[in-house]
Amino acid sequence: MSEKVELKSILKDWRLHAVVLVIVILTEFIGQISIPVGPGAILLLPMLYALAIGFGLYFTPVIKKKQSKNAEPLIVMGVGVLIAKIGVVIGPQIEDLIAVGPALLLQELGNLGTILLALPVAIWLGMKRESVGMTHSIGREPNVGLIMDRYGFDSPEGRGVMTMYIFGTVFGAIFLGLIAGLLATVTPIHPLSFALASGVGSGSMMAAGSGTLIAAYPELESQIIALAGASNLISLATGLYVSMLIGLPLANKIYALMNRNKAGGE
Repeated sequence: MSEKVELKSILKDWRLHAVVLVIVILTEFIGQISIPVGPGAILLLPMLYALAIGFGLYFTPVIKKKQSKNAEPLIVMGVGVLIAKIGVVIGPQIEDLIAVGPALLLQELGNLGTILLALPVAIWLGMKRESVGMTHSIGREPNVGLIMDRYGFDSPEGRGVMTMYIFGTVFGAIFLGLIAGLLATVTPIHPLSFALASGVGSGSMMAAGSGTLIAAYPELESQIIALAGASNLISLATGLYVSMLIGLPLANKIYALMNRNKAGGE
């Protein structure tokens, strides 16, 4: 009964629907913008404008807490439609997915790069145990649950992972959309490799990354959608286990080692 009341409240929230409609019309009118950077380009898509405008409106009287709350389930519904489209596209591309081979199954290990790159920097900047929560993974829902189960919500690790979760929610799609288009057009790496890399376990980030790649390489649209979708699904299925068995122990080991060396040097 409560779910029906909540759905009815969302459908009657005319302010939310009006704002979304205006944002969609405005961003589609602006269209795609390409900013040349050396031999490549940064591609700005309507989705990125919509995220930025929506984020900015939250701090104005136009959007109130009620609209923000009502928008949450609509995001899930939108991602659900996207996942359904991906499922339809993956079928005809199954031979391409098989041809990718072990790279598709092992791509989740690429997320461990945050431990090797970001954790040392965080420690050098003076961060303590919160750096482990921030860098042990990409910091999505399964990783938040892992840290809360191991250390608790009020722990330094809990504050670290929640910081990255919030940051990724707000800026993750924007960042991935920008970096995917730039790297795909600047580097000699095949765009399908970046399609595989855009499936990090977040529907919105995957959509932003693959959308930018499709805009740059429209002739590869089907392959990009199929690889990004399959990669994202595998990341969702295996990401927690990789973080639990490899990521978090590795982050703790590096943290202990660097702090021991730091203390010895002092």
